Amino acid sequence: MLRELFGTSKVFIGVVHLPPLPGSPRWSGDLDSVLEWARRDARSLAEGGVHGLIVENYGDVPYVPGSVGPHTVAAMAMATRAVQEVVDLPVGINMLRNDPVSAIAVAVATGCRFVRINVHHGVMAADEGVIEGKAHETLRYRSALGADDQVKIFTDLLVKHATPLGTSDLSYLARETVERSLADLLIVSGDATGEEASLHDLEVVKGAVPEVPVLVGSGLNEGNAPGYLAVGDGAIVGTSLKMGGHIHNPVDVSRVAALSQRFAEARNNP
Repeated sequence: MLRELFGTSKVFIGVVHLPPLPGSPRWSGDLDSVLEWARRDARSLAEGGVHGLIVENYGDVPYVPGSVGPHTVAAMAMATRAVQEVVDLPVGINMLRNDPVSAIAVAVATGCRFVRINVHHGVMAADEGVIEGKAHETLRYRSALGADDQVKIFTDLLVKHATPLGTSDLSYLARETVERSLADLLIVSGDATGEEASLHDLEVVKGAVPEVPVLVGSGLNEGNAPGYLAVGDGAIVGTSLKMGGHIHNPVDVSRVAALSQRFAEARNNP
């Protein structure tokens, strides 16, 4: 699947963290500036050598635990199209905090190839409240739009900024999320945005579902990339690619290029 989507076996996905969108507490009232931010970071990520991008409504804190509303869907669609205007890469959608139906709607409308779902299987307690996986709704909605082949489901296991209400056995959860909730790809992250994922956790998940791609979802940087990429199939990277390593800064092309070299080395030294 990774080769089909991204043309490589070690996938480097960069994150376009959007500023606050309409309806969120910090919304500036200027959508044009949001779209220009998205275009700029997308260009920088593509120039640095990523294989794909994911667009997130990162600035919309505090996040809505369920449906984000039509205003956010509309703005996300516009931002995604703005990104697609300036890069020729596969693009995905993450609708924070956990609105996979809206993410799939935007993906279908804009021709995106994947969505990231924070909670697809099981139940998590987070600052937004209790977040329930609704794979039954998500997959039926994707099928209803005729998008089973177009839009792949990338989902976190024990997503960051949350605590499981139920088992935390990663091996069991990995198998269940693939076999019962039909995820296409799994993501292993640290406890919070930018924090390193456990290499042991990555090994456990990859061992449980060796036939399924597994990505690192937080904390990967130029220094630790070789260890992660020796086990996993790639990463979704945001914080370490920003100027000074600060998530609210613009993307630094030199940081992207340096990390891209680590991915190339991993592909050449399996």
